[in-house]
Amino acid sequence: MSQAEHAIRFTYLSQEDLLEAGCLDFRLAIEAAESALLAHRNGDVLFPEKIVQIFNQETQERINCLPSTLLLEKVCGMKWVSVFPPNVPRFGLQNLTALFILSEIERGFPIAVLEGTLASNIRVGAMGALAAKHFAPTDARVIGFIGSGEQAKMHLLAMKTACPTLAECRVSARTAEEEQQFVRELAPLVPGMELVATGTDGARAMEEADILVTATSAQAPLLKAAWMKPGSFYSHVGGWEDEYAVARQCQKIVCDDWETVKHRTQTLSRMYKDGELSDADIHGNLDEVVAGEKPGREADDERVYFNAVGLAFVDVAIALAMYRRAVEAGKGRELTMQETMIFDHPNMAEYVRW
Repeated sequence: MSQAEHAIRFTYLSQEDLLEAGCLDFRLAIEAAESALLAHRNGDVLFPEKIVQIFNQETQERINCLPSTLLLEKVCGMKWVSVFPPNVPRFGLQNLTALFILSEIERGFPIAVLEGTLASNIRVGAMGALAAKHFAPTDARVIGFIGSGEQAKMHLLAMKTACPTLAECRVSARTAEEEQQFVRELAPLVPGMELVATGTDGARAMEEADILVTATSAQAPLLKAAWMKPGSFYSHVGGWEDEYAVARQCQKIVCDDWETVKHRTQTLSRMYKDGELSDADIHGNLDEVVAGEKPGREADDERVYFNAVGLAFVDVAIALAMYRRAVEAGKGRELTMQETMIFDHPNMAEYVRW
């Protein structure tokens, strides 16, 4: 083989590349998530355990490695994600950053490295929106938020995609300033939608909502059962954000993967460990609903609770879809790993140090 045949190159995509290529597209993400859930259900996904490295037990500063392989796509991917909660109060910086690596599995060579924070945040919103497609009330008009950060913002865009009848968004956050920032940043993105800052009033944000979302880093029951009206849909994003009575009053509880959820630190897992929730209380996993094995909403007055902890193969599927769109749009940079194999370099003698 010639030296050129030993060259290995891949595409690097920054967040700006992905945005400019039109990858902030929740239809694209929801379709990728649906396909990934069905592929996993059919045994066409490799999904090993993630690797977690926690550097501070008190603050939960950590870096996780989450791999998976989409066998039908012949692509293996990995999300390398850091979560540093003190970044916000200590430095005024985001608490999550991520990279994706995608490799083809014919030769095992990398094909892409992507900025991954965008895809990660999109995945959270896409899964909530996919659940809303099946469980949100018909003609939902009002969505309420407790929490106003990146996940809340992504959830609004995702839910508006899945439920285009949404006309009003009410947001409650820790401070009025955070609510105003949410309104200021999202108003241009959802024209025609009324955005209401509630003055940190959780009840006002939630009591009339057809769709409720909690997206906070708090470990406290912020959402009260009395605020969730009959017929509403609740997307639970964070950890312990709602009192147990919220889940108890819901006619259906749905997860992305219940076996994973019940070993985490969400409200549902706390209830499970406290003996207040059993396997029999779970309506099903989202893939069962997408596949038509379990029903979605069956009555106008049903309350439905959805909890997703995140499935890496869905992240990889969304990252792959984003990569393909970006390449079609001519975005990104081709980077070279190597021009030739090590001992084929013509000047190897100059590189050896004794």
